[in-house]
Amino acid sequence: MLYYFLYQLLYRDYGSASESYFYKGLNVFQYLTFRTAWATITALLISLLLGKTVIKKLADLKFGQEIREEGPASHHEKKGTPTMGGILIIGSVFISTLLWARLDNLFLWLALGATTLFAAVGFADDYIKIVKKRSLGLTGRQKLAGQLITAVAVWAVLYFLTNYSWNLSIPFLKETAEPFGVSVIPPILYLLFIVFVLLGSSNAVNLTDGLDGLATSVTFIAMSALTALTYVASDRRWSEYLDITFNPSSSELTVFCGAMVGASLGFLWYNCPPAEVFMGDVGSLAIGGALGTVAILTKQEFLLPFIGGVFILEAVSVMLQVSVFKLTKRNGQPGKRIFKMTPLHHHFEMTGWKEPKIVFRFLIVAILFALLSLSTLKLR
Repeated sequence: MLYYFLYQLLYRDYGSASESYFYKGLNVFQYLTFRTAWATITALLISLLLGKTVIKKLADLKFGQEIREEGPASHHEKKGTPTMGGILIIGSVFISTLLWARLDNLFLWLALGATTLFAAVGFADDYIKIVKKRSLGLTGRQKLAGQLITAVAVWAVLYFLTNYSWNLSIPFLKETAEPFGVSVIPPILYLLFIVFVLLGSSNAVNLTDGLDGLATSVTFIAMSALTALTYVASDRRWSEYLDITFNPSSSELTVFCGAMVGASLGFLWYNCPPAEVFMGDVGSLAIGGALGTVAILTKQEFLLPFIGGVFILEAVSVMLQVSVFKLTKRNGQPGKRIFKMTPLHHHFEMTGWKEPKIVFRFLIVAILFALLSLSTLKLR
Protein backbone atom coordinates (compact mmCIF):
# COMPACT_ATOMS: atom_id res chain seq x y z
CA MET A 1 0.00 0.00 0.00
CA LEU A 2 2.75 2.45 0.95
CA TYR A 3 4.75 1.28 -2.09
CA TYR A 4 1.98 2.36 -4.47
CA PHE A 5 1.15 5.62 -2.73
CA LEU A 6 4.63 6.87 -1.81
CA TYR A 7 6.74 5.40 -4.61
CA GLN A 8 4.57 4.89 -7.67
CA LEU A 9 2.12 7.76 -7.17
CA LEU A 10 4.11 10.48 -5.40
CA TYR A 11 7.63 9.70 -6.65
CA ARG A 12 7.29 8.20 -10.12
CA ASP A 13 4.22 10.10 -11.29
CA TYR A 14 4.87 13.47 -9.67
CA GLY A 15 8.28 13.78 -8.09
CA SER A 16 10.83 11.87 -10.18
CA ALA A 17 11.96 15.04 -11.95
CA SER A 18 11.84 17.18 -8.83
CA GLU A 19 14.96 18.35 -7.04
CA SER A 20 13.14 18.26 -3.69
CA TYR A 21 14.82 16.08 -1.10
CA PHE A 22 11.37 14.95 0.00
CA TYR A 23 10.58 13.40 -3.38
CA LYS A 24 14.09 12.01 -3.76
CA GLY A 25 13.73 10.31 -0.40
CA LEU A 26 10.63 8.48 -1.56
CA ASN A 27 12.75 6.54 -4.06
CA VAL A 28 13.86 4.28 -1.20
CA PHE A 29 10.41 2.67 -1.12
CA GLN A 30 11.19 0.67 -4.24
CA TYR A 31 13.89 -1.33 -2.44
CA LEU A 32 12.89 -4.70 -1.05
CA THR A 33 15.40 -4.59 1.82
CA PHE A 34 14.05 -1.24 3.04
CA ARG A 35 10.44 -2.41 2.94
CA THR A 36 11.31 -5.69 4.66
CA ALA A 37 13.11 -3.89 7.47
CA TRP A 38 10.18 -1.57 8.04
CA ALA A 39 7.66 -4.40 7.80
CA THR A 40 9.57 -6.04 10.64
CA ILE A 41 9.59 -2.84 12.70
CA THR A 42 5.90 -2.16 11.99
CA ALA A 43 4.77 -5.65 13.01
CA LEU A 44 6.91 -5.43 16.14
CA LEU A 45 5.39 -2.08 17.16
CA ILE A 46 1.83 -3.20 16.41
CA SER A 47 2.17 -6.32 18.54
CA LEU A 48 3.81 -4.34 21.35
CA LEU A 49 1.28 -1.52 21.33
CA LEU A 50 -1.82 -3.68 20.98
CA GLY A 51 -0.61 -6.51 23.20
CA LYS A 52 -2.12 -5.27 26.46
CA THR A 53 -5.45 -4.52 24.79
CA VAL A 54 -5.66 -7.94 23.18
CA ILE A 55 -4.71 -9.72 26.41
CA LYS A 56 -7.35 -7.77 28.34
CA LYS A 57 -9.99 -8.60 25.73
CA LEU A 58 -9.12 -12.30 25.81
CA ALA A 59 -9.34 -12.23 29.60
CA ASP A 60 -12.72 -10.46 29.49
CA LEU A 61 -14.00 -13.14 27.11
CA LYS A 62 -12.69 -15.78 29.52
CA PHE A 63 -10.49 -17.34 26.85
CA GLY A 64 -8.27 -18.97 29.48
CA GLN A 65 -5.84 -21.82 28.99
CA GLU A 66 -6.95 -25.28 30.07
CA ILE A 67 -4.25 -27.55 31.54
CA ARG A 68 -4.32 -31.31 31.17
CA GLU A 69 -4.10 -33.32 34.36
CA GLU A 70 -1.38 -35.60 32.96
CA GLY A 71 0.94 -32.67 32.25
CA PRO A 72 3.80 -31.47 34.49
CA ALA A 73 2.54 -30.31 37.90
CA SER A 74 4.22 -26.92 37.49
CA HIS A 75 1.86 -26.11 34.61
CA HIS A 76 -1.31 -26.15 36.68
CA GLU A 77 -0.63 -22.64 37.96
CA LYS A 78 -0.93 -21.44 34.37
CA LYS A 79 -4.58 -22.41 34.18
CA GLY A 80 -6.72 -19.46 33.16
CA THR A 81 -3.91 -17.52 31.47
CA PRO A 82 -5.41 -15.86 28.37
CA THR A 83 -4.85 -17.91 25.23
CA MET A 84 -5.57 -17.50 21.50
CA GLY A 85 -3.05 -14.66 21.51
CA GLY A 86 -1.93 -15.88 18.10
CA ILE A 87 -4.52 -13.50 16.65
CA LEU A 88 -2.16 -10.69 17.72
CA ILE A 89 0.68 -12.26 15.71
CA ILE A 90 -1.47 -12.89 12.64
CA GLY A 91 -3.07 -9.45 12.80
CA SER A 92 0.30 -7.73 13.09
CA VAL A 93 1.68 -9.72 10.16
CA PHE A 94 -1.30 -8.91 7.94
CA ILE A 95 -1.34 -5.18 8.67
CA SER A 96 2.40 -4.81 8.26
CA THR A 97 2.54 -6.90 5.08
CA LEU A 98 -0.32 -5.01 3.45
CA LEU A 99 1.38 -1.72 4.30
CA TRP A 100 4.86 -2.51 3.00
CA ALA A 101 4.55 -5.19 0.31
CA ARG A 102 3.68 -4.88 -3.36
CA LEU A 103 0.18 -6.28 -3.55
CA ASP A 104 0.34 -7.47 -7.17
CA ASN A 105 2.25 -10.59 -6.15
CA LEU A 106 0.26 -13.86 -6.26
CA PHE A 107 2.77 -15.73 -4.09
CA LEU A 108 2.29 -13.12 -1.37
CA TRP A 109 -1.48 -13.60 -1.37
CA LEU A 110 -1.03 -17.36 -1.41
CA ALA A 111 1.14 -17.17 1.73
CA LEU A 112 -1.37 -14.86 3.42
CA GLY A 113 -4.27 -17.11 2.39
CA ALA A 114 -2.61 -20.32 3.60
CA THR A 115 -1.70 -18.67 6.90
CA THR A 116 -5.30 -17.56 7.32
CA LEU A 117 -6.70 -21.03 6.62
CA PHE A 118 -4.31 -22.70 9.07
CA ALA A 119 -5.20 -20.01 11.63
CA ALA A 120 -8.90 -20.77 11.05
CA VAL A 121 -8.32 -24.46 11.84
CA GLY A 122 -6.46 -23.47 15.00
CA PHE A 123 -9.13 -20.95 15.96
CA ALA A 124 -11.84 -23.61 15.65
CA ASP A 125 -9.79 -25.96 17.82
CA ASP A 126 -9.20 -23.30 20.49
CA TYR A 127 -12.80 -22.13 20.41
CA ILE A 128 -14.18 -25.63 20.93
CA LYS A 129 -11.76 -26.29 23.80
CA ILE A 130 -12.38 -23.02 25.59
CA VAL A 131 -15.94 -21.96 24.80
CA LYS A 132 -17.57 -25.32 24.13
CA LYS A 133 -15.60 -26.90 27.00
CA ARG A 134 -14.47 -29.91 24.95
CA SER A 135 -11.02 -30.53 26.39
CA LEU A 136 -9.48 -31.91 23.20
CA GLY A 137 -11.03 -29.39 20.81
CA LEU A 138 -11.32 -30.65 17.25
CA THR A 139 -10.85 -34.38 16.80
CA GLY A 140 -7.63 -35.49 15.21
CA ARG A 141 -9.42 -36.28 11.96
CA GLN A 142 -11.17 -32.91 11.87
CA LYS A 143 -7.93 -31.02 12.43
CA LEU A 144 -6.09 -33.05 9.80
CA ALA A 145 -8.98 -32.57 7.36
CA GLY A 146 -8.74 -28.78 7.72
CA GLN A 147 -4.97 -28.86 7.23
CA LEU A 148 -5.31 -31.22 4.25
CA ILE A 149 -7.85 -28.95 2.55
CA THR A 150 -5.47 -26.02 2.98
CA ALA A 151 -2.55 -27.99 1.53
CA VAL A 152 -4.60 -29.04 -1.50
CA ALA A 153 -5.70 -25.42 -1.98
CA VAL A 154 -2.04 -24.29 -2.03
CA TRP A 155 -1.22 -26.94 -4.64
CA ALA A 156 -4.27 -26.01 -6.74
CA VAL A 157 -3.29 -22.34 -6.87
CA LEU A 158 0.26 -23.27 -7.89
CA TYR A 159 -0.98 -25.70 -10.54
CA PHE A 160 -3.71 -23.61 -12.13
CA LEU A 161 -2.58 -20.03 -11.62
CA THR A 162 1.23 -20.01 -11.71
CA ASN A 163 4.16 -21.40 -13.67
CA TYR A 164 5.52 -23.05 -10.53
CA SER A 165 8.57 -25.25 -11.13
CA TRP A 166 7.94 -28.82 -10.00
CA ASN A 167 11.63 -29.56 -9.47
CA LEU A 168 13.32 -30.45 -6.21
CA SER A 169 15.96 -28.19 -4.68
CA ILE A 170 18.22 -30.24 -2.43
CA PRO A 171 20.85 -28.73 -0.10
CA PHE A 172 24.49 -29.49 -0.93
CA LEU A 173 23.54 -30.31 -4.55
CA LYS A 174 22.53 -28.36 -7.64
CA GLU A 175 19.10 -26.83 -7.90
CA THR A 176 17.45 -30.02 -9.16
CA ALA A 177 17.63 -33.66 -8.15
CA GLU A 178 19.38 -34.73 -11.35
CA PRO A 179 22.05 -36.83 -9.54
CA PHE A 180 19.19 -39.07 -8.43
CA GLY A 181 17.71 -39.33 -11.92
CA VAL A 182 14.72 -37.08 -11.18
CA SER A 183 14.67 -33.38 -11.94
CA VAL A 184 10.95 -32.69 -12.25
CA ILE A 185 8.23 -34.31 -10.16
CA PRO A 186 4.78 -34.80 -11.75
CA PRO A 187 2.45 -32.22 -10.20
CA ILE A 188 0.09 -34.85 -8.81
CA LEU A 189 3.00 -36.48 -6.92
CA TYR A 190 4.22 -33.08 -5.81
CA LEU A 191 0.82 -32.66 -4.17
CA LEU A 192 1.75 -35.45 -1.74
CA PHE A 193 5.02 -33.66 -1.04
CA ILE A 194 3.21 -30.37 -0.34
CA VAL A 195 0.76 -32.15 1.96
CA PHE A 196 3.63 -33.73 3.87
CA VAL A 197 5.50 -30.42 4.24
CA LEU A 198 2.50 -28.33 5.31
CA LEU A 199 0.97 -30.85 7.71
CA GLY A 200 4.39 -31.62 9.16
CA SER A 201 5.41 -27.99 9.71
CA SER A 202 2.08 -26.85 11.15
CA ASN A 203 1.83 -29.75 13.59
CA ALA A 204 5.51 -29.49 14.56
CA VAL A 205 5.10 -25.86 15.66
CA ASN A 206 1.87 -26.79 17.43
CA LEU A 207 3.68 -29.48 19.45
CA THR A 208 6.48 -27.07 20.36
CA ASP A 209 4.08 -24.55 21.89
CA GLY A 210 4.18 -25.98 25.40
CA LEU A 211 6.45 -23.68 27.42
CA ASP A 212 6.40 -19.94 27.98
CA GLY A 213 8.16 -18.27 25.06
CA LEU A 214 9.46 -21.48 23.48
CA ALA A 215 7.54 -21.62 20.20
CA THR A 216 7.64 -17.83 19.84
CA SER A 217 11.41 -17.50 20.27
CA VAL A 218 12.15 -20.44 17.96
CA THR A 219 9.78 -18.90 15.39
CA PHE A 220 11.74 -15.65 15.57
CA ILE A 221 14.98 -17.49 14.74
CA ALA A 222 13.49 -19.73 12.04
CA MET A 223 11.67 -16.88 10.31
CA SER A 224 14.82 -14.73 10.41
CA ALA A 225 16.71 -17.45 8.53
CA LEU A 226 13.83 -17.92 6.10
CA THR A 227 13.74 -14.15 5.44
CA ALA A 228 17.37 -14.28 4.30
CA LEU A 229 16.80 -17.39 2.17
CA THR A 230 13.72 -15.88 0.56
CA TYR A 231 15.60 -12.73 -0.34
CA VAL A 232 18.50 -14.50 -2.07
CA ALA A 233 16.08 -16.81 -3.92
CA SER A 234 14.29 -13.78 -5.40
CA ASP A 235 17.48 -11.99 -6.47
CA ARG A 236 19.01 -13.21 -9.76
CA ARG A 237 22.56 -12.23 -8.85
CA TRP A 238 22.51 -14.04 -5.49
CA SER A 239 20.61 -17.06 -6.75
CA GLU A 240 22.99 -17.59 -9.65
CA TYR A 241 26.04 -17.08 -7.47
CA LEU A 242 24.75 -19.48 -4.80
CA ASP A 243 23.28 -21.89 -7.38
CA ILE A 244 19.76 -22.00 -5.98
CA THR A 245 16.44 -21.86 -7.80
CA PHE A 246 15.76 -18.28 -8.90
CA ASN A 247 12.16 -17.24 -8.39
CA PRO A 248 11.41 -13.51 -8.79
CA SER A 249 7.78 -14.15 -7.82
CA SER A 250 8.89 -14.88 -4.26
CA SER A 251 10.39 -11.42 -3.71
CA GLU A 252 7.48 -10.00 -1.71
CA LEU A 253 7.52 -13.06 0.53
CA THR A 254 10.60 -11.46 2.07
CA VAL A 255 8.36 -8.67 3.39
CA PHE A 256 5.90 -11.26 4.72
CA CYS A 257 8.70 -13.17 6.50
CA GLY A 258 10.09 -9.94 7.93
CA ALA A 259 6.64 -9.09 9.29
CA MET A 260 6.46 -12.52 10.91
CA VAL A 261 9.85 -11.91 12.54
CA GLY A 262 8.70 -8.60 14.01
CA ALA A 263 5.32 -9.94 15.13
CA SER A 264 6.83 -12.95 16.90
CA LEU A 265 9.39 -10.74 18.65
CA GLY A 266 6.67 -8.36 19.80
CA PHE A 267 4.50 -11.24 21.01
CA LEU A 268 7.49 -12.63 22.92
CA TRP A 269 7.38 -9.49 25.08
CA TYR A 270 4.16 -10.82 26.60
CA ASN A 271 4.81 -14.53 26.11
CA CYS A 272 8.19 -14.74 27.85
CA PRO A 273 8.29 -16.51 31.26
CA PRO A 274 6.03 -16.08 33.11
CA ALA A 275 3.69 -15.73 30.14
CA GLU A 276 0.88 -13.18 30.21
CA VAL A 277 -0.71 -14.80 27.15
CA PHE A 278 -0.38 -17.97 25.08
CA MET A 279 -0.62 -18.08 21.29
CA GLY A 280 -2.94 -21.10 21.21
CA ASP A 281 -3.49 -23.29 18.17
CA VAL A 282 -4.65 -20.26 16.19
CA GLY A 283 -1.08 -18.99 16.40
CA SER A 284 0.97 -22.18 16.28
CA LEU A 285 -0.84 -23.77 13.33
CA ALA A 286 -0.73 -20.48 11.41
CA ILE A 287 3.01 -20.03 12.03
CA GLY A 288 3.76 -23.60 11.02
CA GLY A 289 1.61 -23.23 7.93
CA ALA A 290 3.39 -19.99 7.03
CA LEU A 291 6.81 -21.61 7.42
CA GLY A 292 5.84 -24.54 5.22
CA THR A 293 4.14 -22.40 2.58
CA VAL A 294 7.07 -20.02 2.19
CA ALA A 295 9.48 -22.97 2.03
CA ILE A 296 7.39 -24.49 -0.80
CA LEU A 297 7.09 -21.22 -2.72
CA THR A 298 10.84 -20.56 -2.51
CA LYS A 299 11.86 -24.19 -3.20
CA GLN A 300 13.45 -24.56 0.24
CA GLU A 301 11.42 -27.58 1.37
CA PHE A 302 14.48 -29.71 2.10
CA LEU A 303 16.04 -26.89 4.10
CA LEU A 304 12.98 -26.62 6.32
CA PRO A 305 14.20 -29.33 8.76
CA PHE A 306 17.35 -27.24 9.26
CA ILE A 307 15.55 -23.90 9.44
CA GLY A 308 13.09 -25.21 12.02
CA GLY A 309 15.23 -27.93 13.53
CA VAL A 310 13.80 -27.56 17.04
CA PHE A 311 10.28 -27.96 15.68
CA ILE A 312 11.35 -31.17 13.94
CA LEU A 313 12.98 -32.55 17.10
CA GLU A 314 9.80 -31.93 19.05
CA ALA A 315 7.64 -33.68 16.44
CA VAL A 316 10.03 -36.62 16.04
CA SER A 317 10.12 -37.15 19.81
CA VAL A 318 6.35 -37.61 19.82
CA MET A 319 6.40 -39.97 16.84
CA LEU A 320 9.16 -42.09 18.37
CA GLN A 321 7.43 -42.25 21.73
CA VAL A 322 4.12 -43.34 20.23
CA SER A 323 5.73 -45.85 17.86
CA VAL A 324 7.89 -47.51 20.50
CA PHE A 325 5.01 -47.60 22.97
CA LYS A 326 2.72 -49.35 20.49
CA LEU A 327 5.38 -51.78 19.24
CA THR A 328 6.37 -52.89 22.73
CA LYS A 329 2.85 -53.23 24.07
CA ARG A 330 2.23 -56.90 24.87
CA ASN A 331 -0.56 -58.94 26.48
CA GLY A 332 -2.30 -55.99 28.05
CA GLN A 333 0.95 -54.65 29.50
CA PRO A 334 1.82 -51.02 28.74
CA GLY A 335 4.55 -50.39 26.22
CA LYS A 336 7.98 -48.95 26.87
CA ARG A 337 8.79 -45.26 26.80
CA ILE A 338 12.02 -43.74 25.52
CA PHE A 339 11.21 -40.32 26.99
CA LYS A 340 9.72 -39.46 30.36
CA MET A 341 7.13 -37.39 28.51
CA THR A 342 6.69 -35.87 25.08
CA PRO A 343 7.01 -33.46 23.32
CA LEU A 344 10.73 -33.28 24.06
CA HIS A 345 10.60 -30.14 26.21
CA HIS A 346 8.39 -31.99 28.70
CA HIS A 347 10.99 -34.74 28.98
CA PHE A 348 13.53 -32.22 30.23
CA GLU A 349 10.96 -30.75 32.60
CA MET A 350 10.41 -34.19 34.10
CA THR A 351 14.16 -34.60 34.59
CA GLY A 352 14.25 -31.45 36.73
CA TRP A 353 15.21 -28.66 34.32
CA LYS A 354 13.49 -25.35 35.05
CA GLU A 355 11.30 -23.91 32.33
CA PRO A 356 13.44 -20.84 31.50
CA LYS A 357 16.55 -23.05 31.20
CA ILE A 358 14.79 -25.32 28.69
CA VAL A 359 13.59 -22.35 26.64
CA PHE A 360 17.01 -20.71 26.48
CA ARG A 361 18.82 -23.95 25.66
CA PHE A 362 16.32 -24.81 22.93
CA LEU A 363 16.79 -21.27 21.63
CA ILE A 364 20.55 -21.86 21.37
CA VAL A 365 19.87 -25.06 19.44
CA ALA A 366 17.48 -23.14 17.16
CA ILE A 367 20.22 -20.60 16.39
CA LEU A 368 22.62 -23.42 15.53
CA PHE A 369 20.08 -24.95 13.18
CA ALA A 370 19.45 -21.59 11.52
CA LEU A 371 23.17 -21.05 10.96
CA LEU A 372 23.42 -24.55 9.53
CA SER A 373 20.63 -23.80 7.06
CA LEU A 374 22.36 -20.62 5.91
CA SER A 375 25.71 -22.41 5.60
CA THR A 376 24.26 -24.77 2.97
CA LEU A 377 24.07 -21.85 0.54
CA LYS A 378 27.84 -21.99 0.01
CA LEU A 379 28.09 -25.77 0.10
CA ARG A 380 26.27 -26.40 -3.16
